Amino acid sequence: MSTTTEKTSSAVVSSAKPGALSSTQGSTTIADTVVSKIAGIAAREVNGVYNLGGGASRAIGALRERIPGATTNHSQGISVEVGEKQAAVDIDLIAEYGVSIADLASGVRRNVIASVERMTGLQVTEVNIDVNDVHIPSEDDEDDEPAKPARVQ
Repeated sequence: MSTTTEKTSSAVVSSAKPGALSSTQGSTTIADTVVSKIAGIAAREVNGVYNLGGGASRAIGALRERIPGATTNHSQGISVEVGEKQAAVDIDLIAEYGVSIADLASGVRRNVIASVERMTGLQVTEVNIDVNDVHIPSEDDEDDEPAKPARVQ
């Protein structure tokens, strides 16, 4: 009887997911870069995320964006491991000052899981978040101010 139950439950699982990656008509393979772009865009949508990536990847990303015709790297700060049916996501991010990091991590995790599962049909087993820094708005304000005139000529 347990064999019948297992067959029934597997049939339910494959028919419950309309976008199943494997069927009798063929299979679909999703590249790691696809999942990392989806996760990167989903993480950036959450209020309180200033940027993604650690110091080195942000510096390289800033250089890349200055090249004429270059596009934004949506997978910056994201690493993924994609299997046949599941995916795991690791995110490095910088939080905005004043935001609850626990709430931010929960919101990012929820948004990434929902986006990846909805768009790919993969089950997200875990989303690990590493908060590398806190962005303080006054740090950038100093860079945006025009240069002060020289006091001595």
